Amino acid sequence: MQQAILYGFISGFALLLGSLAGLYLRMPHRVIALIMAFGCGVLTSALSIDLMSDAFEATDKPLIVGVSFLAGALMFVVGDALIDSLGGQERKTVVHKQHRHHDTTEEPTEKSASGNAILLGTLLDGIPESLVMGATLAIGGTGGLVFVAAVFLSNFPEGISGSIAMKNNHMKPLRILAIWGSMVVVTMICTAIGYHFLGDAPAEFKAASMAFASGAILAMLSDTMFPEAFREGGRLTGFVVAAGFLTAFLLTKVSE
Repeated sequence: MQQAILYGFISGFALLLGSLAGLYLRMPHRVIALIMAFGCGVLTSALSIDLMSDAFEATDKPLIVGVSFLAGALMFVVGDALIDSLGGQERKTVVHKQHRHHDTTEEPTEKSASGNAILLGTLLDGIPESLVMGATLAIGGTGGLVFVAAVFLSNFPEGISGSIAMKNNHMKPLRILAIWGSMVVVTMICTAIGYHFLGDAPAEFKAASMAFASGAILAMLSDTMFPEAFREGGRLTGFVVAAGFLTAFLLTKVSE
């Protein structure tokens, strides 16, 4: 359990590190995008090679896995659309338009970045990841460690982009850091829950839970991270995604 909490802290702390970078450093947009692309590759490898394989091995009823996977994807798509309408659409956007303070005629719209909506969006992204991370750590092997690395790499650019969006919406830095600090705590709690409950859960429930989370994570990658990484990373993005996938694949297979 202590190991799960530690890894939950490490992966969640990436959000806080990204927040600090977004608030106080000027990182090139392409560098942020390529970090995101590498994380996409690692996370895709972890989903396909570890999580879905474990889900199918846990039950002899593939229909449960398939339906749960699609249900997770649908949950993310619907939830993401709702959060975007509330102002959380910039949580993974690498490039943000700066507010023009001298332009007093511009009024905020319903699509302006909202700190609360960005937080909700991060929860939508992070809770399935954390639960699955805890479950994979409970199972053992390197799959859990690879998944921790994948979540860390995907959380860092999200912390950068989300913080810049909040800053552009005139939110104070201390409040921004407090929001991401709370996400670190949530990540630790969810990882511990996944480790404690999913690790020893009945096989069919474990399979359904991991497939559900996998579907949600893959939908998140397709809907937000892949397009944004390619938009700012350019043609090199495909190679970096492949490098991330290969790295995770080799780490998993070499240690078997």
